[in-house]
Amino acid sequence: MHETTPELLAPAGSFDVLRTAIAAGADAVYLSGKRFGARRYAANFDDEELCRAIAFCHLRGVRVYVTLNVLVTDDELAEVARRLLWLYGIGVDAVLVQDAGVAALARNIVPGLPVHASTQMTVLSREGALRAAQLGMRRVVLARELSLEEIEDIAAHLPLDRIGLEIFVHGALCYCYSGQCLFSSMVGGRSGNRGMCAQPCRKPYRLVRGSIDAFGRPVHLSTIVTRGRYLLSPRDLAVYPRLDRVAHAPVESFKIEGRMRSEGYVGAVVDVYRRALDAIAQGAWTPSEDDELALLLAFNRGFTCGYLLGDRGGALMGPARPDDRGVRIGTVVGYDGRQHRALIRIEGTLFPEPGDGIVIEGEMGGHEVGMVVRRVEAAGDEVVAIRVPKAVGAGSAVSLTRREPLTRRAPAPRSPLPVALSFSLRDRVPVVGARAVAAGGMEVAVCVEGSLPMEPARTRPLTAGRIEELLRRSGDSLFAVREVAMHYPGGLFTPISEITGLRRAAMASLEAAIVEAWRPGDADVAGAEECCRMWTARLEVPVAHPAPRRAAPLLSAYADSIDALRGAVEGGCRRIYFEPTLQADGCALFSSPEAFLATIADAAERCGADGAELVWKWPRICRRAFLDRAVPLLETVREAGVSGIMVEDAGAATAIRLIGCTIPIHGSVGLNVWNHLAAEAYRDLFSTLTLSPELDRARLHALVSRERAAGQHSSLEYLVQGPAELMVTEDALVRSAARRNGGDDGQNEPVWLGVQDERGYTFPVRTDCEGRTHIFNAVETCLVDHMPALLEIGFDSLAIDARGRTAVYARDMASLYTAAIDAVLREGDGAADRLAALKTPIRERALGGITTGHFLRGPLDD
Repeated sequence: MHETTPELLAPAGSFDVLRTAIAAGADAVYLSGKRFGARRYAANFDDEELCRAIAFCHLRGVRVYVTLNVLVTDDELAEVARRLLWLYGIGVDAVLVQDAGVAALARNIVPGLPVHASTQMTVLSREGALRAAQLGMRRVVLARELSLEEIEDIAAHLPLDRIGLEIFVHGALCYCYSGQCLFSSMVGGRSGNRGMCAQPCRKPYRLVRGSIDAFGRPVHLSTIVTRGRYLLSPRDLAVYPRLDRVAHAPVESFKIEGRMRSEGYVGAVVDVYRRALDAIAQGAWTPSEDDELALLLAFNRGFTCGYLLGDRGGALMGPARPDDRGVRIGTVVGYDGRQHRALIRIEGTLFPEPGDGIVIEGEMGGHEVGMVVRRVEAAGDEVVAIRVPKAVGAGSAVSLTRREPLTRRAPAPRSPLPVALSFSLRDRVPVVGARAVAAGGMEVAVCVEGSLPMEPARTRPLTAGRIEELLRRSGDSLFAVREVAMHYPGGLFTPISEITGLRRAAMASLEAAIVEAWRPGDADVAGAEECCRMWTARLEVPVAHPAPRRAAPLLSAYADSIDALRGAVEGGCRRIYFEPTLQADGCALFSSPEAFLATIADAAERCGADGAELVWKWPRICRRAFLDRAVPLLETVREAGVSGIMVEDAGAATAIRLIGCTIPIHGSVGLNVWNHLAAEAYRDLFSTLTLSPELDRARLHALVSRERAAGQHSSLEYLVQGPAELMVTEDALVRSAARRNGGDDGQNEPVWLGVQDERGYTFPVRTDCEGRTHIFNAVETCLVDHMPALLEIGFDSLAIDARGRTAVYARDMASLYTAAIDAVLREGDGAADRLAALKTPIRERALGGITTGHFLRGPLDD
């Protein structure tokens, strides 16, 4: 590692890319095996390749981090346990995880293997990082939405000797907070939490507005004019122009995104950042136009410095197109159909050259023509002629997408490892010793012995100088011989091949010893193997499911208005998760805490009058600004009648417990509870856990069974009705997407907003009081006719999501589900007709239709 700079961490989707990243100057690489990685569609590494990759990297002093950063089910935990043991044994430097259950397995089986919290864990506060440290993690990859000032604040409150921070500095940005996106999963069946994201954020949408009917559904939709069609597509992150500011932050690793990118991309990007970081360390760096051009030509959707350095709105989003833009160099001013030549007016200093890749794009997003330039002819002042494969129209934009000299610069060679050799005799048999200090200060020494004794020379003895000369010939080896200690009396002879063979054998032994030095000791591996046997035995023992529930589960509801709360209580809900902050103009928490507390008191009174408990639901994303306002109010709201707090990340729950507050905390779907070990990991914080909507019936059954078998457990809840929340993003969608030139600029928001895809599905859009955008599914989850299975699974409570809906909707849905629970408890299997009858009025009130979500089949696995 470069001691005066952060670690430069590069992606490696294949062995060829790995070699390129190291040659370009990466300090560490992150990669995945064939399973449990968040980039399922990358080439990735099989086990043999992974062993080779680790050896290749460690010989060059480069660390290897393996991603296990997907959510896993109970039936996969034993395999994950064995995988962790194997990775530990082959010398992996760290694993990246998303799943709290996987983190718990690693801590118990391989405590010597560093664990890094993936950005998929959505860590965005000092409390979240502290919680990661409590779970045994050594590093946190912070959410990309954090500003540099927030990161500096987090670092100031952390024991950095126990847990380090990592941030992204270059590559693609997700529109949604990583780990919180269900769009691809719920709409297309391909879960981003399983490494299979289909990137719905890169597809075209219309922004629409309308009014609502009695159930809160949109009517009379009209289109809001926007700057482009790709409303959810961010630009690519590139902090290079301001890297000197970021390089001095208290961060130990700079990460480049791109495990599905090419060798050329990874090599160009790593090279630019390597040279820049080294120059910054020497105090002599300014951004280079050539380097910025190299980054643009590697791949870009337009660049942004991201939330990290304050970019938002139009500076962050790229709604015009979701793919590589290249660099605009000119405009077509004419087309010669006979010679198939385009006349291009050059609009800057960059002229096309033979061998360049260019794209010509028609006006208003018209057809594209891509090609490699073969010949360039001057055709007037600032005009050139290029032969093109298809007709192109005047006004078409011309962009340079590739230039070999910029994207394939030869990287500076890595310094070879200094080696000290020695030559001696043992009973006249030559012995060569080799010693080196590997990365991290590890001293490694080996000794190899020849196969033949040296004989007295008859005519021309081998001199000490000649032997030393032969030993110093390291050639293209990783090593450079710095000294040779000779212990040789002279006057002897052996074939030259014997000396050169000894040199090669010594270097090979030294390589093997260095690789072995990165691995844990035999005793540590043996201890881990024993732990793994115990854990896999526990995980593979079938657990009997408890008898089906005979008592009614508690019915709860999410509400963001007093009206929806009132309707849910009237309909029979006995717990309300009240989230007034989801109303853009309905939360006075920031402007007037007194008015906010009055709203809470009103809600508590309405709940109390009907025997329902009120839980204050915090936003899905709780950053410093919210926590600093909300935490001091905990005792006050408790006195006002609030019985608990609901949060969606462990950091917010930790913030509550750190002040000594004992109020019950309920966990919602943002925690991503996919297995019973994750539920166990959260047990000390949460009294209730909502299980992931991505789990199917069989896996929910297994999770609940194992939790029940554990004895002490949190109450388990499941969302059975309402549109799933698909995305939460810092982008203020209406403000950033709407045009300013006479169109609706989003300042006077209509009653209802949504985005509509090309199939005609309309996804509700909500803006909360901090300007954050929430996107919900176009259809509602409805499990009323699966109530027998829900009761058989044994949930303690079932939830309806009535946020954004009216009192009539909330009351009707609560009444219908209350009737469904009663029917199943009274009639058992004979309730099927009654449940089918209840489904009809639900469908009539639902938004856009109904779906069972993943309850029956779960997301796709391949």
